[in-house]
Amino acid sequence: MAAHVKVFTTSWCGYCHAAVRLLKQKGVDFEQIDAGDNKTRMWLRGVTGRSTVPQIFIDGTSVGGYTDIRALDERGELDRLLAGDAGAHASH
Repeated sequence: MAAHVKVFTTSWCGYCHAAVRLLKQKGVDFEQIDAGDNKTRMWLRGVTGRSTVPQIFIDGTSVGGYTDIRALDERGELDRLLAGDAGAHASH
């Protein structure tokens, strides 16, 4: 079963656009959520410890931003995570 992916973005963020492009290239269905308001950003900061976007969640687990998912992809781990194999990213 494919993983549930949420991507918190803003319209003016280049890394957000890059993350969305990477996920689309992978054929991933994902939910894109606007993080342009303070309430959402504060929630993200509390959950992830980061104040930057994008913030990407796979099956409810924060996997970081664009550079993080790009690194996962380069190591061959992103496809397993996106396929719903939660054990592929157990070190995080």
